[in-house]
This record gives sequence, structure tokens and C-alpha cells, in this order.
Amino acid sequence: MAIRFGTSGWRAIIAEEFTFESVKRVTEAICSYLKESSSGETQTIVIGHDSRFMGENFSEAAAAIAKDKGFNVLLCDGPTPTPTISHTIRNNRASGGMNFTASHNPPEYQGIKFSTSDGAPALPEITRRIEELIENAPKTDDQDGGQIERFDPCPDYLDDLKTKIRFDVIAKANGQYAYDALWGTGRGYLDKILSDHGLTVETLRDWRDVTFGGMSPEPGEKQLEPLREKVIEDKLTLGLSTDGDGDRFGIIDSGGKFITPNELIVLLSDYLAESRGWKEGIARSVATTNLVDRVAKERGIRLYETPVGFKFIGELINKDEIILGGEESAGLSIKGHYPEKDGILACLLAAEAVAARGASLTEQLNDLLNRIGRLESGRIGVLLNEEIARSLKDKLSQEPSEIGGRKIESINRIDGVKFLFRDASWMLMRPSGTEPLVRIYAETENKKELEVLLEQGRRYLLE
Repeated sequence: MAIRFGTSGWRAIIAEEFTFESVKRVTEAICSYLKESSSGETQTIVIGHDSRFMGENFSEAAAAIAKDKGFNVLLCDGPTPTPTISHTIRNNRASGGMNFTASHNPPEYQGIKFSTSDGAPALPEITRRIEELIENAPKTDDQDGGQIERFDPCPDYLDDLKTKIRFDVIAKANGQYAYDALWGTGRGYLDKILSDHGLTVETLRDWRDVTFGGMSPEPGEKQLEPLREKVIEDKLTLGLSTDGDGDRFGIIDSGGKFITPNELIVLLSDYLAESRGWKEGIARSVATTNLVDRVAKERGIRLYETPVGFKFIGELINKDEIILGGEESAGLSIKGHYPEKDGILACLLAAEAVAARGASLTEQLNDLLNRIGRLESGRIGVLLNEEIARSLKDKLSQEPSEIGGRKIESINRIDGVKFLFRDASWMLMRPSGTEPLVRIYAETENKKELEVLLEQGRRYLLE
């Protein structure tokens, strides 16, 4: 069985490909990689898990293997958000970290995210080397000196957030919140830090359910309907949510409007430039709204475009070149934070923006779009059957002059293939790194045209 890392780690179905034997192979390969890339001193590795089935068992098995290879293991005590793993790696000067999580995937999946010593998701050249080590299974001898230390990473992580969020501003506004944990790792983190500052927060779905209620723990509009109802019923300031491993966000504004990830990224880019006075650039993935470009232009700061995968934005965070980096899949981090997406941070920034500006997110967004213009964005997925899979590489290598009668101005191949048209619209076709499908993203100046463009993309792919 070949084990391949996608845009955010390796994921597979439990008891089919994701087994204790495969965990052993991956863990040994990661240990081998860390040893070959070090100067020989005893290394520390952080290991954690989310709230999925058998997460604690898999993480304990990996910890035992790493200990036998001579590593000092910091084993997280309880389900831990991925951004907390990132903070723990940096805070303890560890060589890397493993989190057993399949993020927002359905409950039958498990996975492993590997982060390097800077707390960032491992770059492709590193995961390719780990894949080679898995495939070749080089023998590495056990050695003495390793140990396992169980610890609670939550307090240090929350203390760090207090240095980056203006809780005095949030507390002064005295808003009321609901937090939907979606049975994931954010419970006891986001709700705790808000209540610790004297704020009223009611939690939803904050117990462990390894089936995630029979759905994917993804904070999308459909999944957050109970949160929306709570916000409307109790007339709350905001509804906040995070995914299974706490690295993605979901926001319901006062009045019940779902704020899309694209909208929050644009809004927070503008808010941070204004409130912090930061002058560095803004980064977005190739699949994220071009409204980010317009904010950058209005603020007179540089725009960075990256491939999909937060590891690429993380590099810019590490270099202190951006004030914010975001992806339309609800990933976001900021200047001075970790090179890993953080849904808890994103939710707190949303609360800060509302408190500081004394206006709802919807009101702020309307004001911003009245200044920079409006764009509508969306995406669809096309499942890969055998026929589509066979022709996909050839299809995406073509260079058509038009699609659906729309003249193509240029083609961007930074990740997948992105067609830029003569108006402000564009369309991206990109195979998923975690699922057997091709995602088609598009953006136009109105919703009707967006639906048309997405359908034209689907037909182009299938014809």
C-alpha cells in the first residue's frame, strides 16, 4: 500500500488503509527523516490527536515507537487542535510534531499531519522524502534515552493568544456569543478563553462523538444551521465555530448571515491593516477571492499568490512578509502568529473586529465592498470516475482560447489550471489533494454569472 501525503497530511479510512501497521510505518519514517536531518543530539517530538475514533490509541502507539527510537516525546493529554500543536513545537523547540487528525473529513477517516520545527505543515520536498522512507522502510535501530511526557498544551497556547488578540476591546463591548465545537478539539479552548475574559458564551455540540453526528466536522453553512438558529433566537453578537482539529473557522453574524471564508479573509485583511498599522503584504491561495487583491491595492501593500496548501502561506508568515494569509477553505493566520492555519484565532479576530468597529461583520463587509467593488465566488466538485481520471492530465494541460464563449486572457498554472477572463472573472480547475475529485472554483461579478461559469467549467471538464 502506497502512503501519500496531500495538501494537509495523509488521510485514509480507519481499518482499511489506516491501521496500526501503517501508523508504525509512517512514524518510523518520520523518525528516520528527523534523525537524518539533525546534528545527532537527542530530539523532542510533539504528538497529539483530535477527537476521532481511536485517536488516543494511535497517538500512544506512535509515541512508543518514537521513544524507542530515542526521542523525547511530548504527548498531548486529550484532543488537541492542530494550531496548538504548532505552538507547542515552537514553544518547546521540538524537532517536529505529529497530529492524528483527518481534519474536516467524514468520521470514517483518520490521518496524520506532520509539522516541522517551525510549527509549519511540512513542505512537499519533506513529505516526498518521508514517502520514500516509508516505501524503502530503512532499518533504524532502537536506542536508549527516549522518554514520554504527558502534558496539557492548552494553558500555554491560550496565554499566547492573549498577546495577539485585543481582549480588552472585546470585553468592553460585552458581546454575547455561541460556540459550536462540532464535537471537535476546539471545546475547552475557544469557549474557555472567552469566558475567562468575562464574556457570555454558550456552547453547542461540545462533547466527544466519534461519529460527528453522522456528518463531516466542517464548519460550513449547512453544518452550522443549529448555530444560526441559536444566534437568531438569542439575538447574539456572533456565532463561532471550528472544525474537527480546530484549524478552520465558521462564522455566523448577528441576524443569522453565514460569513463565507472568503468574506472573512477580505474583511480581516482590511481590519488588521487599519487597526495594527501593519504595512507588510497579504497572501491568498490561487483558489481564494481576488477581493484580497483589491484590499491590498487600496491599502498600498503587496499581494502574494500561493499554491493551495497552507504550508506555502506559512513560509511567508515565517519570513514576516505578510500581515495575513488566507485560503477560501477557511484557513487563516496572521503576522507574528504560527505558520499554520488557526480557526480559534480567526474566530477571536472576528469578535475583535465587531467590538472595535462597533458594527456587525455584515455592515463592515458592505462598507468595504462599496469601496472596492463586489465579486461572487463559489466552487463545485466533480467526482473522478475512471474515464475522467484517465483524461484529466491531458485535459488540464490544454490551452483553450475560450470556455463557454468567454475569451481567456491568460492561464495561471501555479496550482492546477486557472483561466483568467477579460472581465474580472476567473475559473480554477484543481484535483483535490485529499479526496477523489476535481474542484472547480470560479469568481464573477454576480451570482447568476457565477452559476453559469461553474456549469461551463463542469461541461468543459467532462466533454
